Amino acid sequence: EAKSRFLKFGPNKLPEEKLILQIKLFFAQFKSPLIYILVIAGLTTLILKDYTDTIVIFAAVFLNTIVGFVQESKASRALQALKKVLKVKAVVLRDGNEKEILQEGLVPGDIILLKPGDKVPADGRLIEIEDLKINESALTGEWLPAKKTTKVLKEDTPLADRDNMVFMGTITESGFGKAVVTETGLKTEIGKVAQVLKETKEEKTPLQKKLAHLAKIISGAVGIICFLIFIEGIIIGGEFLEIFTVSVALAVAAIPEGLPVAMTVILALGMQRILKRKGLVRKLLAAEILGSTSVIATDKTATLTEGKMRVSEILTPHQMLRIDAGQAGEESTSHMLVLKIATLCNEAFIENPEEVMEKWIIRGDPTSRALLLAGAEAGINQRELRKKMPKVDEIPFNPIHKYIAGFYKLDETQRVLYVCGAPEKLMTLVSSLEINDKQEKLTPEKLKQLELKLESATQKGLRVIAVAYRKYPAGMQYEKLEDLCNDLVFVGFVALKDPLRKEVKEAIKICKQAGMKPILVTGDHKLTAKAIAEEVDLKTKEENIIEGKTLDQMSDEEFSKKVKKIEVYARVEPLHKMRIIEAWQAKGEVIAMTGDGINDAPALKKADIGVAVGSGTDVAKEVSDLILLPDSFNIIVAAVEEGRIIIDNIRKVITYLLSTSIAEVILIGITLPFGFPLPLLAAQILWINLVEDALPALALASEPREKDVMQRKPEGRNIPLLTRESRSLIFVIGLSSSLVLLFLFLWLFSRGYDLTYIRTMIFACLSLESFFYIFSCRSLRKNIWQVNPFSNKFLLGAWGLGMIMLLLAIYFPPLQTLLGTVPLGFQDWLIFLSFGILGLILIEATKWHFIVRKK
Repeated sequence: EAKSRFLKFGPNKLPEEKLILQIKLFFAQFKSPLIYILVIAGLTTLILKDYTDTIVIFAAVFLNTIVGFVQESKASRALQALKKVLKVKAVVLRDGNEKEILQEGLVPGDIILLKPGDKVPADGRLIEIEDLKINESALTGEWLPAKKTTKVLKEDTPLADRDNMVFMGTITESGFGKAVVTETGLKTEIGKVAQVLKETKEEKTPLQKKLAHLAKIISGAVGIICFLIFIEGIIIGGEFLEIFTVSVALAVAAIPEGLPVAMTVILALGMQRILKRKGLVRKLLAAEILGSTSVIATDKTATLTEGKMRVSEILTPHQMLRIDAGQAGEESTSHMLVLKIATLCNEAFIENPEEVMEKWIIRGDPTSRALLLAGAEAGINQRELRKKMPKVDEIPFNPIHKYIAGFYKLDETQRVLYVCGAPEKLMTLVSSLEINDKQEKLTPEKLKQLELKLESATQKGLRVIAVAYRKYPAGMQYEKLEDLCNDLVFVGFVALKDPLRKEVKEAIKICKQAGMKPILVTGDHKLTAKAIAEEVDLKTKEENIIEGKTLDQMSDEEFSKKVKKIEVYARVEPLHKMRIIEAWQAKGEVIAMTGDGINDAPALKKADIGVAVGSGTDVAKEVSDLILLPDSFNIIVAAVEEGRIIIDNIRKVITYLLSTSIAEVILIGITLPFGFPLPLLAAQILWINLVEDALPALALASEPREKDVMQRKPEGRNIPLLTRESRSLIFVIGLSSSLVLLFLFLWLFSRGYDLTYIRTMIFACLSLESFFYIFSCRSLRKNIWQVNPFSNKFLLGAWGLGMIMLLLAIYFPPLQTLLGTVPLGFQDWLIFLSFGILGLILIEATKWHFIVRKK
């Protein structure tokens, strides 16, 4: 039936953002003041019948546009592919069983189940609710959550008041609900809104804004220089057309107008690499900041541990208080009651109960799955039990009150309240014990014994859940179910073991080597947290561990003084996470914080890097920057590593592009005022721009990681794109290149060589010099001999293609005519080789100076 309805109604999804039409993207490359100027120059040369320069100028415009178009298309496709990785899932009732399916597969008539943190997958009519509240601000703009009902409402009820309905895209804040799907896809209320929207403008990331700002500064400076060069050329009697075209060509060559696009490519490639390592970066912003992360605050379950919880032991009062008086039958009965309560008070479910146990698909959080499986292994059928004991009311689990409770019909005269939760919370609600089917008063002495057993279990790193109950008459009246959660009967503890992930210890070690501080932030018991922390080599002295209740008693000033020493936070609530983040941010640190629940959303949003685990709620994923597809800590470390590679490659590309530009500006700026002829023609400058900038810069964008990338300290939040080392290298490369070229030009000119030959020599020398120092730009922290020359195959390919292009420009007759070049001899190439090696020595000496200073 579901399949036939799917064919009839189509997939339950909204129209995706339209990919920018390729032709529109192509023409968008022309939207640059510099391109406008170049087009004007081309038209000017055309009017003056200088067809050679006209062809070269328009060829340069076209080729620049092609390079930008290819880069941006690639980045756009990469980002679209990343968006498709994360799919929203929905829990439905089909064939009488709860099943988890992709949101796209929902059809009208499906019954969906909603719990806190879920995003509503379709429009639907509510048929069952338990204190259900839904945040509908995405649709109505109302920030207060709507309290839902199953009552019949008038047909003309306004959208914001339709409290018996749920709407696609809204968020379940609390309670539980069951609804029949009424509309899917474009027919949903949010789908109708989506149809009206034609385009979504994406906000530029901080890095893109920085690059745009950098480009403006360079544009302004170079624009002034080019204008002065033009005026100087006219004053000294230069030919207007030649001076004009050279000035414009120089402006285009000197300004890295393709830099923002190149940066988008670097970021997109980085995001794809992170995805290969099982991390999904939702925003480009995260890819930028990841490399600067200095503190990683992580949860324990599934992130540090395998998330494969198993019940290792059941401790009943009979065991804990009467160790010598064991009666197997009575003990077995107590164990079954513990498992019965843990099975009923459970949000997990078996999707395919008709299969054999080994093939079961169990959905839910790790703790709930483990409790459900332990009950099933003991012969307790959750589905049959729920039929036998219908649920009357319930309290969903909440990290603040730390327990889940269910009120069930025991028989016609009795109701029973089952409660399952954190031991320290439940033991405050307990007044008696269940021993041998009898209830005994919980005395302070007995409570002390139970606490000692609890401490013993938590010291082993076990997670402990307490279970209790209380019976009430059928007609019992109450306002809130919480009112009945007192004077409970304690039944026992369930101890669960979750093995540490094999790779975590090494990942924590890498964190510390990389200058980052890993801290454990968990809702678990202090002793459980301490045991895990010791396993992963975190500091676990008293001064290094703090509980949530202690944190509540500290002022912000006191906490700020101690925050650097604390490595383990136990029994924390979502609000505590906010304080931890704020305290570290106040010290100028970049903090990544993990989370999975709806209550973690504010902390994930507040953190510099919000990290949601793949098994977490839709709300957590929605506000996060990074999603761990498997819930493993080592993915965060891998993402930070890729973030550092991204920052490195951005700096390498900027250094390479700007150093080339400065060399050209200095060379022409010095020769013109002294009345010398132009050392380069406009056509030659434009050719160099395309050969030097486009191919090597793109190859440099894919430069592999440097070996010491995770042995450096993280950079501060306000470190500029151009570091002192980068600025020094740009200055040295630009100045040394221009001086070498100036010396060559003056030497050849003074000896009376033909001007066409001289320009060909300068053209070839400038091109070859850049081919030499591209290898120096591969690492700004190491000398050239410390870098594997064959590790970047793209760069070798770009270098080879660039050399072929240069040889064609010098020896291919049609290009000789176009570029004003002449063939060169073997001795000329020896001169270029000498100058190239000399320039390389200067660059490497500068790098060596900074390397020694840092050591």
